[in-house]
Amino acid sequence: MPPRASEMTFPKHTVEKIGGTSMSRLDELRDTLLIGDRKGADLYHRIFVVSAFGGITNLLLEHKKSGEPGVYELFADDDNAHGWHDALTRVAEAMTKAHERVLEHPGDIAQAGEFVRERIEGARSCLIDLQRLCSYGHFRLSDHMAVTRELLSGLGEAHSAFVTVLLLQRAGVNGRFIDLSGWRDESELSLNERIGAGFAEVDLSSELPIVTGYAQCTEGLMREYDRGYSEVTFSNIAAYTGAEEAIIHKEFHLSSADPKLVGEEAVRKLGHTNYDVADQLSNLGMEAIHPNAAKILRKAGIPLRVTNAFDPRDPGTLIDEDAAEAPAVEIVTGLDVTALELFEQDMVGVKGYDAKVLELLTRHKVRIVSKATNANTITHYLDASRKALRRVERDLSAQFPNAEVKLHRLALVSAIGRSLEGLHSAERGLRALREAGVAPKAVQHVPGSVDLQFLVAEDQRDQAIKVLHGAFVEGAGRATKLAA
Repeated sequence: MPPRASEMTFPKHTVEKIGGTSMSRLDELRDTLLIGDRKGADLYHRIFVVSAFGGITNLLLEHKKSGEPGVYELFADDDNAHGWHDALTRVAEAMTKAHERVLEHPGDIAQAGEFVRERIEGARSCLIDLQRLCSYGHFRLSDHMAVTRELLSGLGEAHSAFVTVLLLQRAGVNGRFIDLSGWRDESELSLNERIGAGFAEVDLSSELPIVTGYAQCTEGLMREYDRGYSEVTFSNIAAYTGAEEAIIHKEFHLSSADPKLVGEEAVRKLGHTNYDVADQLSNLGMEAIHPNAAKILRKAGIPLRVTNAFDPRDPGTLIDEDAAEAPAVEIVTGLDVTALELFEQDMVGVKGYDAKVLELLTRHKVRIVSKATNANTITHYLDASRKALRRVERDLSAQFPNAEVKLHRLALVSAIGRSLEGLHSAERGLRALREAGVAPKAVQHVPGSVDLQFLVAEDQRDQAIKVLHGAFVEGAGRATKLAA
């Protein structure tokens, strides 16, 4: 059995996460983040958890935004017997192109190519055997699809981690490949046991571990977190090893708004915020970190830092439990939502309506962003596909035949800060929007909460963000400007 966390001690260190888009610029990361001007002992006392190279997981599973099927979806449907085979071959080609862009030495390129061949063809053989097994009546492919998704997910991270180690070793750094993907491993381990086995013999003072963002474990990360699994692995490693700090490296600074929307000169780098604000950002689809990963770090008392991977001298934004030094709006962001409105005249004084609506939304896996109620109306602001929403609308009408059910497309624009006390933010926001010709449909602010929500017409979202950012942030002068 692998050692328990209580049986292992680690020197002072950080655990750091690199996303897929940044990984595609691995050669640049070598010269900035991974090595840069570090020498000797300064190269170590760090653990890097890496995602697959940009686009690879989309090819393995499905495109995160467009939904275009990858190997997993094609294997699940398998209307065309050769569809998933061809898709897996395209993955191998994309992996090869990815590592050929960042590796220079022919020997390293050859090793990476052999690694891709071994993993891809191993996965192909496994899927063929599974397909053959399920051709018998006693076995159902649907019973094995969760495990299949896990198998495919691990291919991308294993490849990128292996290539990163090749790059580091070629530069004279003692990189160590830590594969948590469970490849050809028959043991049944929990996530902590998997991490313990991976780090059992690691010397953080003289080795730089490069760890797969996917970890095979009995909990089933894909089943629980789907595409958010790498940050959950990252946070669990930080908690297990007792990291001094957890760091997520992105391609941009965590700032007060989208620079492309309000302008590079207008935005401010947050610099410092807390986990409550991070949770609100996640709720609006602007994740600093997956909410479950944040929960793990928060419980372990580990602060999180979000930095720009290509601006290593800048300290980025620290996320911890500290209260704000002064009330301020720190960030303004927005999300397109659908308002699901249930009006029932007989609802007044009757219990159970809300519970039944929540049960139905949960059954259809519809994400609730916010909600509002009064005597006879319940409104949920939802982030979901039109297909799912139509199903919800149909089932609600059947559940409450005397109710009136309506769907409205809106945008929820939120002003967020660790403390909004005493800012009169609702009044100021409404005045600024009115003067700019934006008419809010609703305003919501729970006393003591870290966000103020304005519901506006869908086509006025961007304008509302600009207006509120100008009113709350650009004139406030409390936040630090983004580094040039």
